[in-house]
Parts: sequence; C-alpha cells; structure tokens
Amino acid sequence: MAGSLVGWKNALPLLPYGDRFRRYRRMFHAVIGSRASMDQFLPIEELQMRKFLRRILSQPTDLAAHIRHSHLSESTAGSIILRISHGYDVKETNDPFVELADKATEQFALCTVPGAFMVDILPILRHIPAWFPGASFQKKATEWSATLNEMVERPHTFVKSGMAEGTAPVSFTSSLLEDKKEDELDIKWSAASLYAGGADTTVSANYSFFLAMALHPDVAKKAQAEIDSVIGNDRLPTFDDRSELPYVDALAKEVLRWHVVAPMGKHPSFSR
Repeated sequence: MAGSLVGWKNALPLLPYGDRFRRYRRMFHAVIGSRASMDQFLPIEELQMRKFLRRILSQPTDLAAHIRHSHLSESTAGSIILRISHGYDVKETNDPFVELADKATEQFALCTVPGAFMVDILPILRHIPAWFPGASFQKKATEWSATLNEMVERPHTFVKSGMAEGTAPVSFTSSLLEDKKEDELDIKWSAASLYAGGADTTVSANYSFFLAMALHPDVAKKAQAEIDSVIGNDRLPTFDDRSELPYVDALAKEVLRWHVVAPMGKHPSFSR
C-alpha cells in the first residue's frame, strides 16, 4: 500500500538497500553528513530557536502547538528542516509547505499500519480497479499519492524557480542541483525524505525533551546551573558554546536514547 500504490517506495524510509539507497546516503553525507558541512546551517537553527523561545514566553500554554504547528505560529521543526532542505522560509501562519508535510506524514502513518490493508497481505490485489467491491483502498491510495507527489514537487519547483532568478539561498537541494553530479529525481526524493522525516521526528524529540524535564526537575536544574555558570544571564547559548556545556550536550543525546524517535532496525526477515 505505502510503497507501490501511494509512492513512498521512492522515499528513504521504504527504500531497499541498493544503488539508489547508497546514492541517497552519499548525497546526505555530502551536504549534511558532518559537523563541518552543517556549520552553514547553524545560524538558521539559532534564529528559529530564538523565535521558538519568544513564542513560548508569550504563550506558554501552547507549548505543543509551538513545537508542532498551530494557527498562531509557525512550526519550529518545520521551519528549520525546510530551510535546510529547500532554502524555504516558513510563513508565520498556516504555511502551505508545513501543512503539506504534516498531511503527508499523517497519511504515511495510516498506510503503514500493519494489517490495515489486505493488499499488504495479498499484493496481487493492487491490480483490482477502484470500482470493484472491497477496493476502497485504491481510492485512498490515489488520494494519498496525490498528497505525496505535491509534497515532493512543490518545494523542488520552488528551489528551481529561485535558482533561475538567482535568489535561491544555500540548501540541500540547491547545492546538489548546482553540482550537477546527481540525478534530479534522486535529489528531489532525497530532499523530500529529509523534509518530511525531519519535520516529524524533530517534533517527537522535542516533545520527549520537555517530558523529561517535567519528570526530572533535578536534571533541569543541573542543566540550568551549567548554562548560568558558563553563559551567564545576559545572552542565550549558541552552538559555539557547545564544548563548554558537556552536561547540556549529554542531556540532548540522552533524550534521543531515552525515547527513540523511530525503530533503528528491523527484523531480519523483513529484508529477505
């Protein structure tokens, strides 16, 4: 359902190991695969984090909405990953690209539920026409495929238009298109994988962080004490301070270990 009918087979999460998978890995490594390559995007992350903190300060009861999205503010996770993947600056309210990513990832979750669709058990059913009794999954697949294709095509077209006008900022997509060493279809789908996956998984990790701080206030106090002793109270931390904040750095890594965003492996039989 998710792979062949909806089209997620071209995205990294459902891509089997092979030449195309290795090409995706190579592209990710070239643009965002090391701390040195990520340095060009650090100012973007710091800017969006300041906007995020300002929104929390003004509307603390809307924490979940500030992390994810709402009618009041932009998505922090979506704004960062879209700026990195496509050089796109998210709008303050009801951004179409963020909403598109949310819709596509929600549909991805629905179409990958084990046992939800008979076609996943009997793949031959994919040949049944949509009008046939019991083939309602075909209509859903058509609808969800349209959402996915829009999520892939619209940001990519935005980058190409900006490059043609000479206004496109540095991004994962623009860097690879300018390099002209990779197939454009691979660039398009790898960027979409980054955009969709990053917006969703970052949200999960941020939720976990705030949950951890609520459950373990003593840890939050230790982290705050380290920040106060190193940074003071006249400015916010930056990535330049990371080496001087070992406890805070370890805390961020522990959140990822404590509540893993997604399974990091699969049962061996799945790949046979």
